Amino acid sequence: MRSLGLAHLPLAPGRCTNWHSTSTGPKTFFLVAGGFAAFPIRGPASSVSAGRGGPCRLALQRPRVAIATPAGLWTPEHEPQVAIEAGGCGRRPHRCLPGTPDPDSAPQESAEAANMPIFKCPQKSEPLWKEWDQKAQKNGLRHQVFAVNGDCYVGEWKDNEKHGKGTQVWKKNGAIYEGDWKSGKRDGYGTLSLPDQETGKYKRAYSGWWKGDKKCGYGIQFFGPKEYYEGDWCGNQRSGWGRMYYSNGDIYEGQWRNDKPEGEGMLRLKNGNRYEGNWQRGVKNGSGRFFHLDHGQLFEGFWVDDVAKCGTMIDFGRDEAPQPTQFPIPEVKILDPDGVLEEALAMFKKTKEEGD
Repeated sequence: MRSLGLAHLPLAPGRCTNWHSTSTGPKTFFLVAGGFAAFPIRGPASSVSAGRGGPCRLALQRPRVAIATPAGLWTPEHEPQVAIEAGGCGRRPHRCLPGTPDPDSAPQESAEAANMPIFKCPQKSEPLWKEWDQKAQKNGLRHQVFAVNGDCYVGEWKDNEKHGKGTQVWKKNGAIYEGDWKSGKRDGYGTLSLPDQETGKYKRAYSGWWKGDKKCGYGIQFFGPKEYYEGDWCGNQRSGWGRMYYSNGDIYEGQWRNDKPEGEGMLRLKNGNRYEGNWQRGVKNGSGRFFHLDHGQLFEGFWVDDVAKCGTMIDFGRDEAPQPTQFPIPEVKILDPDGVLEEALAMFKKTKEEGD
């Protein structure tokens, strides 16, 4: 619509202090802080009032109306009812039509509205067992959850399974695991400790990575006070590259498979001697070299099931050896190389002539 002959004063932004509207004929006057605003309207007259600084709500039942706001004019189109609000104090706004009590009086409820029926939907109640089952579900952090066999777990849960950080104590052997869990199994980094039969104190048995409740990845396994393995694991077995420290002082470093040395590796003995070569099923198999550093000799050859079958022995660091042999190994050489060459050529020519 077009608002003809409109005159208004600017409205103060923010909370209004006091305003009142009265519709008399073709114009509506709004009394605001510092002045009033007049709006040409069409439709039945109405008036709206609110307390000082109160939240004012204007509801006009007419086809069109123009209302002044801090941002400018607002002319709603095609809306049979319009509502305007302004923040302030807590008096409840109301609407007054012609023939109704004064706008400053309390609103009255019509008899039709008072007799309007009220429908209430009863809240649906679930069986008690569902509530009890929900409370019994283990999720998040729990304290000392005991199993039927006496095992105890303290830690995090998810969907009734151990998941996250936690500590498990087995009653049967007294073992303790501290670390990560996933879907009820040891998965991630964790430490397994076992009680000492003599002292009763706990000693670390394994510290490393787990997957599917088995050792998998890098980890350290302690077999005794001076015997341990550090390296790769797969399915609770030493597999990959690792180093094994034996209780007698020997050290093996190399490849593993199925919990035994397999592939290339080096075995260094306590006295300093060492073997470098191939391994199969935990013993020397294939080509390799054995350094007898205590005597200053080197053997290079072929092994079968930990036994040297063939090879050559030479002096190696004999001068620095702590216990060198009494006599050095003599140098092997041909006394008459020219005669041996002539004899070989003669045999070759003879074989060729017989073939022709």
